[in-house]
Amino acid sequence: MTTDVPLIEIENAEVYRGDTRVFENLSLRIAQGRHTAILGPNGAGKSTLLRLLSRELYPVHREGSSVRILGHDRWDVFELRRQLGVVSHELQMQYTRTVRGLDVVLSGFFSSVGIGYHSHLNPSPEQRARAQSVLEQLGATALAQKAIGEMSSGEQRRCLLGRALVHDPACLVLDEPTASLDLKAKFELIGTIRQLVHQGRTLVLVTHHVDEIPPEVERVVLLRAGRVVADGKKSDILTSERLADLFETKMHLAEQRGFFYAIPD
Repeated sequence: MTTDVPLIEIENAEVYRGDTRVFENLSLRIAQGRHTAILGPNGAGKSTLLRLLSRELYPVHREGSSVRILGHDRWDVFELRRQLGVVSHELQMQYTRTVRGLDVVLSGFFSSVGIGYHSHLNPSPEQRARAQSVLEQLGATALAQKAIGEMSSGEQRRCLLGRALVHDPACLVLDEPTASLDLKAKFELIGTIRQLVHQGRTLVLVTHHVDEIPPEVERVVLLRAGRVVADGKKSDILTSERLADLFETKMHLAEQRGFFYAIPD
C-alpha cells in the first residue's frame, strides 16, 4: 500500500446510533504517518467515530458520502484488524473476569472476545509464540496466566494493547488509553505508546484528556456535537481559548516538555 493513500478518508458521512443521528456531514482525512489526536467532550461523537473506523457502524448510503480506510470502502473485518490496531474502553468491558491475559492477546487473531468459550478457535503454535512475544515486548509476561479480573486497570490495558499488536498493524487507534489509570500506570503506558510510535506506527488518539496527548502527535482535531470545529497543527489548535470554547468552561492551558495540561482559570 503506497503511503500516498490516506489512512482514513471520510466524506460527508451521515451516521446514526439507533435513532440518534450523531454525524450529519462528517468529513475527515488522516494521512499515513501523521500522528493525530481527536479531542472532544463527552457526547461529541468520539465513540461513534471509533465504531465507524472499526466497521461496527456504517454511514447512511447516499451519493457523495463515503468512508475509506487505506483507499478501500469495503473490508474483510479480519484483514482490517491487520491494518488498524484498535484499543477501546468498550472492548475492555466486554471481557469476563476469568479470561487470562494470554487469551486476551490471542483473541486479536480472531477478532473475538477471548478464546476459551469458542471451541472452534484453536491458536496455532506460531500464534501462541507471537502472543508471548508481544507480552514480552510490553513488559507483561507475568500477565499471561493472570485472570483479567485480578489485574489492575493498567495491566488490563496492556493486554488489550497486546491484542491490537499481534498483527503488527501499521496504525494504532487508541480510545482514551490512560483513563482510570493511576499516575505510575499512566506514565508507563504513555511511554510504551511513544515507543510504538517511534517504531514507525501511525497513532490516532481519540480522547477528552488533553494531558495524554504525547509530544509526537502533530495534528489535533476538535470534535463537538458531531462536528469538526477545528483542525490543524497542534500548536495552533491547543490554546486556552479554543479548549475553553470546546469544553464550555474557563481554563488555562500550559505546556511542558511537549505535553499539555489544563488547569481551572
